[in-house]
Amino acid sequence: MWNGKRYHSLDYYLKETFGEKLYKLSLDGGMTCPNRDGKISYGGCIFCSQEGSGDFAAKFSGDIDKQIEDAKSVISEKFSGRRYIAYFQSYTNTYAPLQYLKDLYYSVAEREDIAVLDIATRPDCLSDDVIELIADLSSRKPVWVELGLQTSDDETAALINRGYKTEIYHKAVEKLHDAGVVVIAHMIIGLPGEDISKMLSTAKHIADCGSDGIKLQLLHILEGTKLAVMYRNGSAKALSEDEYIRILCEIIARLPPEMVIHRLTGDGDKRKLIAPLWSGDKKRILNRINHELKLRNIVQGCYLSR
Repeated sequence: MWNGKRYHSLDYYLKETFGEKLYKLSLDGGMTCPNRDGKISYGGCIFCSQEGSGDFAAKFSGDIDKQIEDAKSVISEKFSGRRYIAYFQSYTNTYAPLQYLKDLYYSVAEREDIAVLDIATRPDCLSDDVIELIADLSSRKPVWVELGLQTSDDETAALINRGYKTEIYHKAVEKLHDAGVVVIAHMIIGLPGEDISKMLSTAKHIADCGSDGIKLQLLHILEGTKLAVMYRNGSAKALSEDEYIRILCEIIARLPPEMVIHRLTGDGDKRKLIAPLWSGDKKRILNRINHELKLRNIVQGCYLSR
């Protein structure tokens, strides 16, 4: 077990790797997404808000140092540590001219208060030049790249308007590993039309291609998204709390024990959240997950008994 937990948590990994707790600063790099501006499609994925999954990020101002300081002030009551993870969360954070990316990321990497660069992007937005940049950044400071896979099923991917085939994800992981970069996969539990077998298949794909970490996300239905329209017309539904926790436990049992679980549920902006409303009490949900893992005698990577 990992400090008494039945899964390999991010907190455990950070303390083992960096010797201290680090807190994420959610940032906006001032980019958009090829799934929004017409290069691939318009409107983004069906679940994505206008903020491009960056609802909690400090807003782009053109001054990244100021944005970091603003983000630090927001969390100052929660965290009093010395170093942070600079998490570029909003939209696709490699979707910009190379010089723009260099100016942005090198300036952040030089800051002593930033321990890790964490870049969220799409696997189809990683040109050879961008990979070379990320590799150089990783020689200066640890770099994580978060890839929005969501599902390994290409039919579901088409339904949610993801805009690329799953094989592109596998190739991106290989390139990033060759560059010495940590790769974190995003997976959504409860996508329209997916049963538990498809969700378990996605978890297996993520593990089989060697992803270093995983973010497990409950499907949130947010106002202003295409998914909200589907929910209201009955073509999409929200998981119940019991369904979600049961599926999550099945996934955890099948993940390799060395894989770091960066997230177990996620937050939906309560101002926009339509469903599931039970997800708003995150602390209670996490307690229930830990209780269910213990009750079912599950440790990440195995069932201790069936």
